[in-house]
Amino acid sequence: MNFQQLRTVREAIRKGFNLTDAANVLCTSQSGVSRQIRELEEELGVEIFERYGKRLIGLTPPGRDIAQIIDRLLVEQENLRGAASDHFGLITGQLDIATTHAVARYLLPPVLAAFSAQYPQVKLGLHQASPAQVAQMVRDGVADLGFVNEHLYRQSPSDLVLFKAFSWSHCLIVPVGHPLLKEPQLTLAQVAAYPIITYDECMTGRAQINQAFYEHGLTPNVVLTALDSDIIKAYVEVGLGIGIIAEMAYSPDRDQAIACLNQTRLTLPNTAYLALRRGAFMRGYALSLIHSILPDIPVAKLKRAIEVGNHHADLQAV
Repeated sequence: MNFQQLRTVREAIRKGFNLTDAANVLCTSQSGVSRQIRELEEELGVEIFERYGKRLIGLTPPGRDIAQIIDRLLVEQENLRGAASDHFGLITGQLDIATTHAVARYLLPPVLAAFSAQYPQVKLGLHQASPAQVAQMVRDGVADLGFVNEHLYRQSPSDLVLFKAFSWSHCLIVPVGHPLLKEPQLTLAQVAAYPIITYDECMTGRAQINQAFYEHGLTPNVVLTALDSDIIKAYVEVGLGIGIIAEMAYSPDRDQAIACLNQTRLTLPNTAYLALRRGAFMRGYALSLIHSILPDIPVAKLKRAIEVGNHHADLQAV
């Protein structure tokens, strides 16, 4: 048994049991992938994958258990390398962050600028995705940390550790000269009378927007959805509808074709949660970045929480 066999099994699963795709990731041939899998199965004495002819179509019952163990072993392999580097004071490496557009565009720039000034030898990788994709990237080890939404937090996934990171409100944007700009006291009923452009259902904050309308017995007339604020603003500018976006996405200097109406009292606040893989070893520079986002939690407590899987609310007992 060797780590190459373990990585081969993991990639075959990640690529939806497509051996050609797995081979491309591993820089080998499809026959090489098949051989590595067969050799591991023969050594363990069980079949990890279900097959239809020569194709892999799923995991066997023991294969599902083995896949979880393989993930843990490969995580620990990376942890060993990181621990050794930290021991020798090597402040070099790569830190991969998975996030939604709003967090990457409007909240992280000052945080990452300060981090890069402190750790110039650490390369940063930003992976923009939906909250569900962000969570999967963290689970798969593609990202060291990520930012997810309230929906995932409520699910309390046992394989992730989640901390409340950023909070913000929504604002309503309209074309310059729009009738709503003349309303002294804006209501959701007035907003619901117009076509609305806002975030896709999968994005952070959309659930709070829906809830605000439904609690008032209203159904918003959503005519267009998008994954990021810049797209929403572009379509509001051309008059397709009025927009609901994160407040930090609006800039009066930059967005001169649209106007912003403060909507903080109309919808619930939004929260982005920092997601980390439970049990992952975090390099010293990674802990430093996390602590800059969560300054009220001592680094020792953060490290312990990640190791044992405690969430933000549990830290008093850590």
